[in-house]
Amino acid sequence: MKGDILITDKVILWNTKVGKINCHLRDIMYIRKINVYQLARLSNLRYEIIDRYYDNKVIRYDSNVLAKLCYSLDCSISDILKYDV
Repeated sequence: MKGDILITDKVILWNTKVGKINCHLRDIMYIRKINVYQLARLSNLRYEIIDRYYDNKVIRYDSNVLAKLCYSLDCSISDILKYDV
């Protein structure tokens, strides 16, 4: 029917394991030999924000922060964020 939403048989239940988005900023910074303080100055972001991403403790990812990190580290979002099952 016109305007209907296609629903598949794939349903996510409350306790279903769906994987997790993980931040791999620590790995990129290790490769580039840059610390949190240096990246904070380079990206013009607060130390606390970088530290949360570095420790993979971010709950809601901010597109502006990710854009600044990608620009500062010359990388893509897929280098920073990975979907791990």
